[in-house]
Amino acid sequence: MSIKRPPIPPLDAAAVLKRYGLRPDKKLGQNFLQDSSALEKIAQSAEIQADDCVLEIGPGLGSLTRFLAVSARSVAAVELDPDLIPPLKAVLTPHSNVRIVHGDILDLSISDLVDQPGYIAAANIPYNITSAIIRHLLESEPKPRRIVLTIQKEVAERICATPGDMSLLALSVQVYGSPRIVAKIPAGAFYPIPNVDSAILRVDIYNEPLIPREMLPHFFKLTKAGFGQKRKMLRNSLAAGLHIKPAEAETMLKQAEIDPMRRAETLSIDEWGRLILL
Repeated sequence: MSIKRPPIPPLDAAAVLKRYGLRPDKKLGQNFLQDSSALEKIAQSAEIQADDCVLEIGPGLGSLTRFLAVSARSVAAVELDPDLIPPLKAVLTPHSNVRIVHGDILDLSISDLVDQPGYIAAANIPYNITSAIIRHLLESEPKPRRIVLTIQKEVAERICATPGDMSLLALSVQVYGSPRIVAKIPAGAFYPIPNVDSAILRVDIYNEPLIPREMLPHFFKLTKAGFGQKRKMLRNSLAAGLHIKPAEAETMLKQAEIDPMRRAETLSIDEWGRLILL
């Protein structure tokens, strides 16, 4: 029998910021999600169990944190902006299972933030650091079993791309887990209203990456070279990125049974995997 919890009241981001004499920081990409139905959907997508530890990156004013806290055993909320710490603490006063950490997630040790493997990571982040955050989470110990991100809709679609439309970002996520878009969030759900719509991206993490861990540095070096000049054929983009002759790149591709005339966005992870074994 499920426990019926009282509804979580909406959070007026503009009013909270005004109370503390603050304004959204454009440089930090601060757009505060305040639509209750969207926040509820994010929390539901995370499928949090009563004994779960949740790591939230960029809690902002705590809008989502409140929804995570009512389901999880504990929440570690990492906020970069020091000005948001006082209002964040005030909003989260009723939730004793939340620990607020001021810092940059990319500079922090995951093991200092969560105490169990298979934790859940949640974040509302600017798209340009999506790949860096995912790699940081998955190259550290312990590792999450699920990541739920609220990001720009077009970027979420890029991450879920299939061969033919692949990108370096898509590969950097899909090598670690299976991504899918759970829901779209209109721009009007945020304050201030951004210029783009967003999406909830859920990534279920594999027990092991699709590429052996010891080969991941080579995988990322090779894929970066392949996408370095994405409009060119792989024969030429790999030659330029790896500083080898086009003929050498062509030989390598043929040995992996890949047409040298193809472009990087057409290759699957399995095909990249064949290349790194050469």
